[in-house]
Amino acid sequence: MNAPTATVPLPDTLRPRDADAPGPGIGLALLAHALLLIGLSLNLDWRSSPPQGLEAELWAAVPVVAAPQAVEPPPTPAPPPPPAPARTAPPPPPPPPPTADREAEIATKRREAAQAKAEAEQKKIEARKREAAEQQKREEAAKKLDEEKAAKAEKARLAAEKAAEEKARREAAEEATREAIRSEQLKRIAGLAGATGAPTATGSALQSAGPSASYAGRIAARIRPNIVYTENLSSNPIATVRIEVTPDGRIRGIRLSRSSGVKSWDEAVMRAIAKTEVLPLDTDGSIPPEMELIFNRQELGIR
Repeated sequence: MNAPTATVPLPDTLRPRDADAPGPGIGLALLAHALLLIGLSLNLDWRSSPPQGLEAELWAAVPVVAAPQAVEPPPTPAPPPPPAPARTAPPPPPPPPPTADREAEIATKRREAAQAKAEAEQKKIEARKREAAEQQKREEAAKKLDEEKAAKAEKARLAAEKAAEEKARREAAEEATREAIRSEQLKRIAGLAGATGAPTATGSALQSAGPSASYAGRIAARIRPNIVYTENLSSNPIATVRIEVTPDGRIRGIRLSRSSGVKSWDEAVMRAIAKTEVLPLDTDGSIPPEMELIFNRQELGIR
């Protein structure tokens, strides 16, 4: 159920104006236009003044150097803004106090690091030892090689000296043998020549009429080219052959008076004498009718 309402009358100042009434607005507009006309009439001079004459002098135009254009200085750059203050990192929070497990883990890591360092150091020591041992082996091998080379060189030198001494001794012995054979040849030839001399001749005369000192060598030089012997012997066989010749040197008889002990050498000597056929005469044109020759394999140069 609604309660009854009472109506209160409002004063005139509080009531809204009527939109259709002209009011004081028109009066204000007329007053503003009147004031404007009064102001215009006061500011305008309605009097007319006669025109006045003007005088002017003409001057030659002189070029005027234009002033350089002022250069405006560049604007001063604005100062850089001040750097922002560096933010200081807050200190790290203190580590939490280690627990028993953490302490054990740290101790284990330290122990492992120390062990790894010790192992690495031990490996370095062992590597240095191996390198030193290998270096020593190389030096010993080089020294041994040098010693072997020196020993071989010394052995070769001694062998060469020994071979040279043996060669000299052998050549001396061969020369002595050849000299003895030459002397024996001459004695035999001289003896045969004296034995077959004239009946009325004396022994001293026959002996003085013996062959010359070079006659035996001339006979050997005549027979040597005809000796053909191809066997390789380490010994030095010596065969003695008695030969009978005519006064002009033709061979008429051959007899082996002493064998060398090597049948092939004896036969080679007999064939060579038969092939020679004629022996050279001595320097006085004579030749012993019978002679005994010694054929030494080394003396004749048969190898």
